[in-house]
Amino acid sequence: MSERIEILLVEDDPGDVHLAFAVFRALQMEKHCAAVHDGEQAMEFLLASGGFAHRAPGLPALVLLDLKMPRVGGFDVLQRMRANERLRMVPVVALSSSREDRDVQRAYELGANGYVVKGIDFDDYRETLKSVVRYWVSVNESPPQAEVLHADLLR
Repeated sequence: MSERIEILLVEDDPGDVHLAFAVFRALQMEKHCAAVHDGEQAMEFLLASGGFAHRAPGLPALVLLDLKMPRVGGFDVLQRMRANERLRMVPVVALSSSREDRDVQRAYELGANGYVVKGIDFDDYRETLKSVVRYWVSVNESPPQAEVLHADLLR
């Protein structure tokens, strides 16, 4: 990977990955986004280890994190990120199909910066995802160590 990654999508559902990348393409950000399929891969990506040891340097401006995944789940990833000195400031928005209070509460208690419910309506979910990406990548002031691009692509 030679391009700097601004958004890391952690999602095990291929349909949701496809939808997210349609949004990234519409925002002309696709080449600055990466997807991994479980929490173990997410941690390897973030720590530039394992299969991601040779990825472009730097941390993403945003992690979009599915909470219910095999191997290492999203709650575990969030907990590990917040316990890691280098990763604790990376913004994380939880993506979940759950509206259960206990899931929302747990995500925020573990340090999520936002919680978005994946809608079943394609158009609504696409617009929600666009809004989330626009805010976190072009409006939000990222922590200095994130070294984000702040590209004009999202205007």
